[in-house]
Amino acid sequence: MLFLSLDALQGSLAALAGIVGGFLLGWVLFGMIPRNSIRRANREAEQIVRASTAEAEATKQRVELEAEKKARDRREAADREVAETIAEIRQNQARLAKREDNLDRKLEQVSQREGKLDRREGEAKRREAELDSANEALQQSHAEARQRLQEISGLTEEQARERFLEEVRHDTEHEASILTQKILEEAETKARERSREITLQAIQRYAAEHVADSTVRSVRIPSDDMKGRIIGREGRNIRTLERATGVDILVDDTPGVIAVSCFDPIRRAIAGEALQTLVADGRVHPARIEEVVARVTKEMGERIIKHGGDAIIEANIRGLHPKIVEAMGKLHFRTSYGQNVLRHSIEVAYLSQMIAEQLGLNGAIARRCGFLHDIGKAMDHEMEGGHPAIGTEFIRKYGEKSDAVLNATGGHHGDIDATTPYTPIVMAADAVSGARPGARRESMEMYIKRLEQLEAIAMEHDHVEEAYAIQAGREVRVIVDARKADDNEAFTIARSIARKVEKEMTFPGEIKVTVLREVRAEAIAR
Repeated sequence: MLFLSLDALQGSLAALAGIVGGFLLGWVLFGMIPRNSIRRANREAEQIVRASTAEAEATKQRVELEAEKKARDRREAADREVAETIAEIRQNQARLAKREDNLDRKLEQVSQREGKLDRREGEAKRREAELDSANEALQQSHAEARQRLQEISGLTEEQARERFLEEVRHDTEHEASILTQKILEEAETKARERSREITLQAIQRYAAEHVADSTVRSVRIPSDDMKGRIIGREGRNIRTLERATGVDILVDDTPGVIAVSCFDPIRRAIAGEALQTLVADGRVHPARIEEVVARVTKEMGERIIKHGGDAIIEANIRGLHPKIVEAMGKLHFRTSYGQNVLRHSIEVAYLSQMIAEQLGLNGAIARRCGFLHDIGKAMDHEMEGGHPAIGTEFIRKYGEKSDAVLNATGGHHGDIDATTPYTPIVMAADAVSGARPGARRESMEMYIKRLEQLEAIAMEHDHVEEAYAIQAGREVRVIVDARKADDNEAFTIARSIARKVEKEMTFPGEIKVTVLREVRAEAIAR
């Protein structure tokens, strides 16, 4: 309202200023113009003053009306805000009152629960005291019963405990043996069916021809005269040949044959071929011997690489270092129990692939594992250690990074733990390749020694009366004392013999352990 009054005052001042200006103008004109003009000017001035006064009054009224309207609007807005604030305060008061009611009820419930808990706590303490009293009475009764039992049985507490544990141990061993037998029978039945199916499918799909090369190299001589020329004057020719090839030349009274002896199959093969060339040529002297040995050695190196390359192509293996290819080629001249190791490696590669594919694994990885598993035999005569460890280090040195291949190469004879499923697959394929009929052969001396060792291991166990190796060492029949060993112990003895055979013997394929327990009752009628 103050701002509105100032506006009205300004309008009034403007009107007065207009009136004063009119008088001044009239006074000036009165002195300068004629009287008529002065009167006309006076009239015009009065009209101007009247118009200005009326306009100022109208402006004043309009300003006052607008000020009253704005003041009324502000008052109404303030009244609404006050009403809304009062309503909100009342709602908050209602909610607070409701919360107070709820808190009062909850406090009452808490008080009731505390009372119940106090009562239960008192009841629990009372029961605890009763239990303590009963426990003391029970301990006292237990001590009296123990004392009475000791007096009746004549045994001390330690003796009674040992007798009780012995009875429990005997009962549990019997039950455990029955349960173990049942589980093993079920597992062996399922595993035997599945393994037989996989093995038969693998063997059926891969039926490779196999020729067992002899480990003894003999060179036929057409006549004794040629044998003398091989020996040379004072033995100079044979000494030159032995020095150039690194082998021992054995010349005895056997007609038409000279034997070549060497632990290295490559050097033995070089010496044998050099002898055959010299015999066919007929010219035998130190210079000629050195020339022939050098040529045969070069040809042998090329042949080794060719054998390795052909084997890799046949086994469909890729990405091998040339040194690995050369080592695999050397296995062509290496035999194991009369079995060519390179052909054996190719056979194990394909058997491993087929078994892996039957089990849903990667056949390519299994084939690579099987192909390289015996590579250590190419240099085990040059280095210390077994061929699995030598082969693993060799292929790792020349770029083989697959954990499956490294583990299968080092662990296919159980020297290290299997960390991938491909290692036991290679072990199975290796056993299948070596155990199938005609794959390997061994000397009679080694064969008899293996059978004797098998029977000796069986006889070392308790309650065993007799043991016989049958089926060419593929099975051992064990007869136990029926009065000392029951049926369940017979199964335990069979498993124990099998584990000891696996640990102490080296054999191709598998050996079956059969334990027989027989009770014979005899009576004579007279």
